[in-house]
Amino acid sequence: MRLADLSWTDVDAADTDLAVVPVGSTEQHGPHGPLGTDTLTARAVSEAGVERCDRPVVVAPAVPVGVAEEHRQFTGTLWVSEETFRAYVRDVVNSLAHHGFDRVVLVNGHGGNVDALREVSGTITRHDDAYAVPFTWFDAVGEHTSEMGHGGPLETSLLLATHPDLLDPERLEAARDGGSDGWGEWSGRVNLAFDSAEFTDNGTVGDPTAATKEWGEELLDLAATALADLLATVAERDTTRPPHR
Repeated sequence: MRLADLSWTDVDAADTDLAVVPVGSTEQHGPHGPLGTDTLTARAVSEAGVERCDRPVVVAPAVPVGVAEEHRQFTGTLWVSEETFRAYVRDVVNSLAHHGFDRVVLVNGHGGNVDALREVSGTITRHDDAYAVPFTWFDAVGEHTSEMGHGGPLETSLLLATHPDLLDPERLEAARDGGSDGWGEWSGRVNLAFDSAEFTDNGTVGDPTAATKEWGEELLDLAATALADLLATVAERDTTRPPHR
């Protein structure tokens, strides 16, 4: 049930307390990928997961700008502070809860959002009239998670399966050659880099030439199945808070 496509009367008649909010980013994804990659993938996983769920779920419009200052040197990247991001997501969830959709899964497509989403979900659950939990799709694809880079094989594969018209296949080799093999510059277990431009010339991390449509379909299947399972769990969860001890 896509919220933005329905009338208010249709939504008012919905017999559910479950909602998902796709959360993405508008940021560089190498010379071959669209700036909206993280939003597009979060929305695709959200809708595929909801289709597999055995109960109705409201799909809110995606949050398109996230915590992405680490990509600020690349033109077109947009970002907000973590404080602004958390406040905005919290308000969106509370708007849903106001109408009875008070069990919310935040379906995330951007690594820079992870910490802020976990924190704001805790704040919502402890202090508001809602229960929220974050779900990051590339952490839900089993052994493939280790291949996650930035504009690398996982994201490129998922786009090949869902939005192939937005990729530039003629730039894949250049993206690989001007990119980085891994995220960051490390000394032991400490990442010395704060911005992606410190370690990748064109914004790419990983080898996008390894991407395939078939791999993307597998990733979508794994992520959607995991999301559907999570939604079923959230639907049955006791969301009352433990008393003071």
